[in-house]
Amino acid sequence: MTAPAATPIAAGGPPSDPAATATHCPYCSLQCGMELRVGADGAAGAPAVAVEGADFPVNRGALCGKGQSAAELLDPAVRLTVPLIREPGADGGRLRPADWDEALDHAAQGLRRIAERYGPEAVGVFGGGGLTNEKAYLLGKFARVVLRTPMIDYNGRFCMSSAAAAQRKAFGLDRGLPFPLADIPRTGCLILAGGNPAETMPPFVRYLRELRENGGRLIVVDPRRTRTAELADLHLQPAPGTDLALALGLLHLLIAERLLDEGFIAERTTGFDGARAAAMAHWPERVESITGVPARRLLDAARMFGRAESGMVLTARGSEQHSKGTDTVGAWIDLCLASGKAGRPYSGFGCLTGQGNGQGGREHGQKSDQLPGYRSLTDPAARAQVAAVWGIDPAELPQPGVSAYRLLAGEGAGAEGVRGLLLAGSNPLVSAPNAGRVARRLRKLDFLVVSDVVASETALLADVVLPVAQWAEETGTMTNLEGRVILRQAAVTPPPGVRSDLAVLRGLAERLGREGAAKGFPEDPEEAFAELARASAGGPADYSGIGYRRIREEQGVFWPCPDPGHPGTPRLFLDRFATEDGRARFAAVDHRPAAEEPDAGYPLRLTTGRVLSQYQSGAQTRRVDALNAAAPGPFVELHPRLAAELGVAEGETVAVASRRGRVTVPARITDAIRPDTVFLPFHWPGVNELTNPALDPVSEMPEFKICAVRVERAAAVPNGGGAA
Repeated sequence: MTAPAATPIAAGGPPSDPAATATHCPYCSLQCGMELRVGADGAAGAPAVAVEGADFPVNRGALCGKGQSAAELLDPAVRLTVPLIREPGADGGRLRPADWDEALDHAAQGLRRIAERYGPEAVGVFGGGGLTNEKAYLLGKFARVVLRTPMIDYNGRFCMSSAAAAQRKAFGLDRGLPFPLADIPRTGCLILAGGNPAETMPPFVRYLRELRENGGRLIVVDPRRTRTAELADLHLQPAPGTDLALALGLLHLLIAERLLDEGFIAERTTGFDGARAAAMAHWPERVESITGVPARRLLDAARMFGRAESGMVLTARGSEQHSKGTDTVGAWIDLCLASGKAGRPYSGFGCLTGQGNGQGGREHGQKSDQLPGYRSLTDPAARAQVAAVWGIDPAELPQPGVSAYRLLAGEGAGAEGVRGLLLAGSNPLVSAPNAGRVARRLRKLDFLVVSDVVASETALLADVVLPVAQWAEETGTMTNLEGRVILRQAAVTPPPGVRSDLAVLRGLAERLGREGAAKGFPEDPEEAFAELARASAGGPADYSGIGYRRIREEQGVFWPCPDPGHPGTPRLFLDRFATEDGRARFAAVDHRPAAEEPDAGYPLRLTTGRVLSQYQSGAQTRRVDALNAAAPGPFVELHPRLAAELGVAEGETVAVASRRGRVTVPARITDAIRPDTVFLPFHWPGVNELTNPALDPVSEMPEFKICAVRVERAAAVPNGGGAA
């Protein structure tokens, strides 16, 4: 395999070595810049690819262990290299190798058969937040133009949909961060609620350290004393599911301490009276009784934030993955608005997007209710514009379908739900809440097609498995957590037998679409991006002034960017918010309990999260030896007091059970966790069988971060435990 000619991209100019290819990491939403150097073939014929951090503004040369080891995934021995078709037989049959024509023919026939028998709504599409913008765009187009189904959503629904909904309500526009990461060290006080970037996106930590070196203060809100919390000036440790009460209590104290910015409230916001009334019902002693955070520490936090000349609040999944996640984020936004820390330099609310393209992946059509450019599928003007780009009548566009969990669980398309599913770049058997139900539902499908790089747990259930190219083997754009559109660039060719996702969509469109339909599904990513830019024109996420050449020449381009002469928008809301009147809206919200609180049968709170050496469902990282050596399997964190009550020793196998499932894992005893709470990382199969699929009524975000469990001693299991 040989590398194509290297072309510099958004890394501040050409690579230091002209033979290197400048690109970006395949993992989190930082999208760190990296340089790839290709040498002689390595093991099993894989290209020997050396990875180094690039001088890109986000990471400034730094990479975490996941990024440093990313090239190991290019080894054909750890990935799919040939299409697979399931043969009928006992126990569901077996997957056998096939050529591409046979596989695409079989996939198209299976999906067509279901649509013809049960209607187009019986066929669904499920995407991923790691897909490039080009793939996300054409996947949404494929669902609505070729399959003509409303049943499409993606795993980003599980990521930051609550933050997105709250930001749209408050500001009229959602972007992960409304400012570049470089602004963070220049703020006066930062509240980080429900995030642990020291383990989930380590290069981000330099911004926190620089913040403190510059005299800024850091407040971390987390039920665990994480590596990130250890960096904080103040760590607030609430019970899982109580962040909403905590945020309301801090607003109460801002009011009581006369730390409001009355001028900003009057000039740039609306709805404060309702927010004030809600906050006044959350006095410190009440909030302490709900959250477990002492009232004196609440006062310390309110004064620290309120007295700072500038400030930011950043939320992550710990605050958002709740059945009241939208309201919780709304309460954190209220704190920014009431103190005048929004729409000003070095101030504002932001969300730490998780997946590599969690931002761009939802902007261009994977979500059930959205069209490209972050426009509503129910907006007649948006429907007309996108339909014109696609060459169809607006009436042919379906209306919105159902959200991710409902789609996977069999809701929304008649009594049986969808019967056939095309799934790309996601592993819901591990990542979805109440994963046992999702697994049973996927096994009951009449037909499942999975397009993926590796043989994930979900792919192994499929009727057709399509092996596709990955990050270093293809070119395409991503949009990082800042709203910066960057370009991943191919350094090597994929193994024989592997095709791009764009080629897959084109092949299926040729077989399923009307005559000439494949013309709308180009295999050239730059051609696909140019169409995406036209379709997004005039929308909130306007990419129409962005092109590959410009991304290469600049350090990425921030959307909205409505024409080639526009400089892009690294900072939003400095002059006005994106609402009709330019004012931000307060959210008048009240605390309410989690959907499932502890009781006599399940007396503990479970919260889930990630560890440093694994990523998301582990489909990629669990195939890297160095990462597995650092994090070989799941575990449960128990406070010493709880361990003593249970009679459990360090490393002993215990059972963690909820109303939905049970896992057996080794115990880790640590005072970093609350005595009433246990923690499980979710990168391994079985863990999400415990979690509660209760949905936020606005965002349809499942309640991953709190459910009731019990912990029991269990008999030893082979290999030191594991999710079961």
